[in-house]
Amino acid sequence: MGTVVAFLAVSQGFALTIWKTIPLSPASKGSIPKVAHNVTVLNNSPPNRPFAVNIVEGKDTYASDSHKEAGYENETKETDKQDKLASDYIPNSHKEVKVEKDYPQAITNLTLGGVQNHVGILPFVSEGISSKGLGNFCADSRTLFFADNNISTAANVEPTTKMQPKHKKTRPMQTVSITQMSSLLQKSHVSSWSTRSRWSSVQDRELLSAKLEISNAPIVMNSPGLHASVFRNASKFRRSYELMEQKLKVYIYREGEKPIFHQPLLRGIYASEGWFMKLIEANKRFVVRDPRKAHLFYLPFSSQMLRMNFMGSKKVQEKYLKNYVELIASKYRFWNRTGGADHFLVACHDWASRVTRQHMRNCIRSLCNANVAKDFKIGKDTTLPVTYIRSGEDPLKDLGGKPPSQRCILAFFAGSMHGYVRPLLLEYWENKVPNMKIFGPMPRDIEGKRKYREYMKDSKYCICARGYEVHTPRVVESIFYGCVPVIILDNYVPPFFEVLNWEALSVFVLEKDIPNLRNILLSIPEEKYLSMQLRVKMVQKHFLWHKKPVKYDIFHMVLHSIWYNRVHQMKST
Repeated sequence: MGTVVAFLAVSQGFALTIWKTIPLSPASKGSIPKVAHNVTVLNNSPPNRPFAVNIVEGKDTYASDSHKEAGYENETKETDKQDKLASDYIPNSHKEVKVEKDYPQAITNLTLGGVQNHVGILPFVSEGISSKGLGNFCADSRTLFFADNNISTAANVEPTTKMQPKHKKTRPMQTVSITQMSSLLQKSHVSSWSTRSRWSSVQDRELLSAKLEISNAPIVMNSPGLHASVFRNASKFRRSYELMEQKLKVYIYREGEKPIFHQPLLRGIYASEGWFMKLIEANKRFVVRDPRKAHLFYLPFSSQMLRMNFMGSKKVQEKYLKNYVELIASKYRFWNRTGGADHFLVACHDWASRVTRQHMRNCIRSLCNANVAKDFKIGKDTTLPVTYIRSGEDPLKDLGGKPPSQRCILAFFAGSMHGYVRPLLLEYWENKVPNMKIFGPMPRDIEGKRKYREYMKDSKYCICARGYEVHTPRVVESIFYGCVPVIILDNYVPPFFEVLNWEALSVFVLEKDIPNLRNILLSIPEEKYLSMQLRVKMVQKHFLWHKKPVKYDIFHMVLHSIWYNRVHQMKST
């Protein structure tokens, strides 16, 4: 339809900074202007910062924030299909526009039409409007939308709370090193996180027996399919895994309605929770129908769908989960027996650690956002790997990379400028030396995505730098493409930390040491690099999704971490 240029002119008789220049990218083919009637717009942007627009229209959701975390800014046609799939289950039939500044400084809860409106969810009705091409609406496109004259600004609406920063711009006050994390893990095995059961069960005794067997596991020098050098204790892991296969029984609550429960999403940055849900619900080896036989109880909700259905309100999400816990606690006796300590959840959205920390605090939480300086409890919670799945039909597409001798790039990073670490990374290393390929977001077209993958396959080290939160898909991407991860994620607990020896296959760099990054990498002897790269290939099988799970794959490793922590919570009475 050509280039659409639109501008929101707001004048309500109060001081307001006017944008003097508004850069606009050409509208994609098929894109159209939207006309919003009687809406309220948050008007506290700094100069020269346009709105980022996310549009929810009946059965179409676009510009999901999940895709900006990838090396390129947004997906194209494949992502549009996924976004449509996700939003097919959004119950609201009316159309909405989410107007949110691409600026992590302030957010205001507004009262709009008698209803509290979080981060500017603006309903409007407009029939017969095509949505083709709107998947390209994103913060970087600098696309604005039309609005009619019935616009009021946030200055005319009384805020219900003071403005709060969305994301901290400074480094955390406390940094827990990888060595300190290992110490915390050992201490957690001595002082259990578990609440004492109100009464003992056969399953408790089986778990205690398993704990004893794991502690006294005989040393095994060679174990088919396992490489001792990537594990803390390969013999204990092998015995624990065997016992899980022999003994573990999981009950999945049937309660909970779609789209938040029992509805796995299999693509995008939060796909790990969806893949686990899909595979565990289809599993016949571990899942039982009789809850009295279960060692563990799975809470089958999607944190991504929870966020999509209750945008902008963590408290509403918390209350929704509180109501669910109260439902199963009133219907079954198992939650009350342990206070939820034998229950687990698998959640990948950034907010999952926050919305589950109160009413599900005793549960074993498998979380992508595994920040030990916040709500993550080593020894109780486990880290869910962030796996960016581009193809639900072929999750192993493009696996592997070049051999070490052909990797000519010292280090590579590309990604959006989320948080405080990435801008610092570019400040020091963008275009500084030829063998350090440090970029901002790469083009989101097919060629840009291909180049991103090729850079990873060509690089010795791949930089895994935090965005707004500590987790990133680049850790698993690095392993996927045979690149040694350089983890610049202060306070991040790596996946399968209970059993894997991460210091043997990756490089940990504190955020404060970014100015010295190149010297740190060059100081690593070639022999050590080669051994780390070999271990990356050895550990690769533990980070791969399969449509039908196979031994030691990521599905079994996620389940094993949950089993392992529950076993080590048990204490003899």
